[in-house]
Amino acid sequence: MGISEKLNKDALSYHEFPKPGKISVVPTKKHATQRDLALAYSPGVAAPCLEIEKNPSDAYKYTSKGNLVAVISNGTAVLGLGDIGALAGKPVMEGKGLLFKIFADIDVFDIEINEKDPEKFIQIVKGIAPTFGGINLEDIKAPEAFEIERRLKDELDIPLMHDDQHGTAIISAAGLLNACEIVGKKPGDIRIVVNGAGASAISCSRLYKKLGIKAEQMIMLDSKGVIRKDRPDLSAEKQEFATDIDVHDLDDAIVGADMFLGLSKGDVLTPEMLKKMAPNPIVFALANPTPEIDYNQAMSTRSDILMATGRSDFPNQVNNVLGFPYIFRGALDVRATAINEEMKIAAVYALAELAKQSVPEQVNITYGEKHIAFGRDYIIPKPFDHRLIEVVPLAVAKAAVESGVAREPIKDWEKYREQLADRLGGGSKWMKRLITQAKEKPKRVVFAEADQLNVLKAAQIVYEEGICKPILLGRQDTILGLMDEINFEATEGDIWVLDPNSDDQKQRREKFADEFWIKRQRKGVKLYDARKLMHECNYFGAMMVVAGEADALISGYTRSYASVIKPMMEVIGCKKDVKRISATNLMLTSKGPLFLSDTAVNINPSAEELASITKMTADTMAMFGIKPAIAMLSYSNFGTSGHELSGKVAKAVSIMHETYPEIDVDGEIQADFALNQEMMKEHFPFSKLAGKKVNALIFPELSSANITYKILKELNDIESVGPILMGMEKAVHLVQLGARVDEMVNMTTIAVVDAQEREKKNKG
Repeated sequence: MGISEKLNKDALSYHEFPKPGKISVVPTKKHATQRDLALAYSPGVAAPCLEIEKNPSDAYKYTSKGNLVAVISNGTAVLGLGDIGALAGKPVMEGKGLLFKIFADIDVFDIEINEKDPEKFIQIVKGIAPTFGGINLEDIKAPEAFEIERRLKDELDIPLMHDDQHGTAIISAAGLLNACEIVGKKPGDIRIVVNGAGASAISCSRLYKKLGIKAEQMIMLDSKGVIRKDRPDLSAEKQEFATDIDVHDLDDAIVGADMFLGLSKGDVLTPEMLKKMAPNPIVFALANPTPEIDYNQAMSTRSDILMATGRSDFPNQVNNVLGFPYIFRGALDVRATAINEEMKIAAVYALAELAKQSVPEQVNITYGEKHIAFGRDYIIPKPFDHRLIEVVPLAVAKAAVESGVAREPIKDWEKYREQLADRLGGGSKWMKRLITQAKEKPKRVVFAEADQLNVLKAAQIVYEEGICKPILLGRQDTILGLMDEINFEATEGDIWVLDPNSDDQKQRREKFADEFWIKRQRKGVKLYDARKLMHECNYFGAMMVVAGEADALISGYTRSYASVIKPMMEVIGCKKDVKRISATNLMLTSKGPLFLSDTAVNINPSAEELASITKMTADTMAMFGIKPAIAMLSYSNFGTSGHELSGKVAKAVSIMHETYPEIDVDGEIQADFALNQEMMKEHFPFSKLAGKKVNALIFPELSSANITYKILKELNDIESVGPILMGMEKAVHLVQLGARVDEMVNMTTIAVVDAQEREKKNKG
């Protein structure tokens, strides 16, 4: 079976099973009882209807209008398929709806209109417009698309955009700004050849002019050749870009050009033509699926080329999904009356700037890259960069407010940024808060396994983000080689690369051995043993923390949790008021942070130890700025079982109530009651947790806690931070064996904040 044949078969199966189509309507209100239905429909629905009749803007209050976009097409220019008709275009419109939802949490109805007459099409769209908060026009052929969009923008008061025109324009414009910066050219000085004169090409060219590119520096071609002023029967849009330069075809026009923008068909730009372009040429070959020139052919023809395509299998994909979900998100959130030029340009600059920022490791993992960084192969963000939801809508919303088209201006922009992050998972705001705190006063952090690539990549990220100054332990030649491989560069003195086994560390190693021996000589450790142990990175690194040469330590990537805890306990040990350390995991859920304890240390803690674990969890939560509401879990509820396992939890609760009455903690209780406020309030109104949102769960023994957090992490795609060690004398934190880079980054952030908090207490 050929590749295309297999792809077609897989695609048909994907769209048919397990349920036809890609989107569905999901109720947002309860509908289980007759009362629910009476409120949802008759007679209760009359109340919001009458309110909207009196005040039409209340439709945003009582209906889904404010988060509902129509994706509308007549199927006259569907992808690369042409005029296939409205119904045949429906899978594409459904796909657009899917992208709106998964990237920006916007609901969509796809509307396929079987009408090619522009005037009739316009009237149909106007007639259904009250249903929606915004309209995305899609796959409408030029030149009709220009008039349809212009009329509807003039005659409707909701945000509207023809994505085929403006989506490509916005994304490619961001890429163009960065491409010019990389090749050392100014946008106002470059000469561009635009091959194609459809809706997208016209829109790109118009937007480029707003970025400072001169019209007289642009040559546009259609299927008949160069669009010259002396050509008869040019449309108004083509007349705007007609030239009087004496060139007639692409081979003429390309000579000395700084940029080629292709929005036409495959294989029209030959290697010979490419060689005629100016030094450091910028080539955006955006025809799909076959670019105007093959990527590999172009790269082999000229070593100085900077190239983008519309394909995901080559660098610099100009993908409209970087734009339309986030542009509509920002427009909807301020109830904009339009998507104007200011909002589009704001999106351009937001995308261009984001590409220059350090790339999160999760993006590297998603795209199978070692280290994505701003440069010739990365001029625009990747579609699965989770930062897009925060950056682009915010820029668009601000532009809407500043340009006067926002009916509901946002007053607190930082709160809005947090709300955007919450739409696709609430966890990021908590880590962002901790990262901000860590960056205020970065600490020196030992990475005890820095000769491992992923550990080193984590260290690079936290260094570049300004979270800490790493101390890299391991084989020095290996570390330096890996640093060179991933372009890990640092200011002199910021980073230490130390090999505990090297001769230049002999003096430090012997000093640490003497100090360790004095501490452990009555616990079976001989001086010879101490000196031998200091050759191990975990012992050496822990001693650096004890000696004050480092503030925190991260380890555990290459070894079992138990084997790494041992040196930490021997060198550093517990706090004076703690008998046993424990561990908690912070689960970053869509409903907010949830702590699970003890996930890694105590196998079957006693009631007294459970109480200690609970108190340490409350203290850790305070470090995060979170007021604890802690449920101590069991398989029973408040004495319904007389088994000793339930009794242990009940006794621990009594200890907490007596010793720490100020902490909101209760149990023993089953997990569903703990996490369901309504069930808790109804069945156990006497509980200290009634009416409160539980944000920490204490498990009766390690197996249930460890199993639970790993199931949540894998099945629900919940980000887990931890296990976070609690009760240590110093800021030492261990990751699980084989932890991901982003998990190590998060743990390093925790370690820095932990060290900061300890410093404050010591000074206080």
